[in-house]
Amino acid sequence: MQRDNGAGNADTDRSTAVPPGRPGPTRGNVLDRGVRLLRAFRPSEGALRLTELSRRTGLPKATVHRLAEQLTELGLLQRAPAGFLLGIGLFELGELVPVKLRLREAALPFMQDLYEATHETIHLGVRDGLDVIYADRIRGHAGIDTPSRVGGRLPLTCTGVGKVLLAYAGQGLVDEVLAQPLPRLTAHSVTDPGRLADELAQIRYSGVGYDRQEAAPRLSCVASPVLVHGQIVAALSISVPAHQLQPARLAPAVRTASLALSRVLSRAPDNH
Repeated sequence: MQRDNGAGNADTDRSTAVPPGRPGPTRGNVLDRGVRLLRAFRPSEGALRLTELSRRTGLPKATVHRLAEQLTELGLLQRAPAGFLLGIGLFELGELVPVKLRLREAALPFMQDLYEATHETIHLGVRDGLDVIYADRIRGHAGIDTPSRVGGRLPLTCTGVGKVLLAYAGQGLVDEVLAQPLPRLTAHSVTDPGRLADELAQIRYSGVGYDRQEAAPRLSCVASPVLVHGQIVAALSISVPAHQLQPARLAPAVRTASLALSRVLSRAPDNH
């Protein structure tokens, strides 16, 4: 079993964009510029030079240099022979985020149980705006190439975890999503609003959602919601090679795990 530590395959390149559903900051704000600089870094990349950081952020090279020096002093960046890397300070701050301290800690035993029962890749996801953010992952024996990484994001409508999170998020968000063009990551991504609406209704009825090669070719998954007092807080999923998707075997397993995690979180004094 391999617990994912955040490295791995990159999600869709959205590192410098404002996440959907979140208001854009004032572009001249110093904090905004600093965040844009940090978001310029992407998974599985090495150090970035000032020229590349300037290109990705759209900021003048002199501004990037000043910000990089300030962020380095704060421990949020670190110098490397080839430029700058993200600093250990970001890791330390990330470990304090509540989704890591509480949700991930509570979910890990159930993710491990799912892994032991299936030996497939297990995901824990939460919603941020119109995206799913992967809070944790355990890589399966098959070693399938997934577009997910811990801390990465993908559109809600292209993943099993995301569709489950959307289905239980409330009709207002569902209507908002259905009213705009649906993203396409593969030829199998659902882009017809009527078909997606039917899928979401079926998820609410059965408690299980599917991704059939919609986020990546040859990859499918089955997912189920984690509910605390009836409110969606996360979703669990099992990812498998598309030709090995067996709903009769996988759906009860992920449903049982998500229900058990829901009960544990519902009993916790601070369940949010």
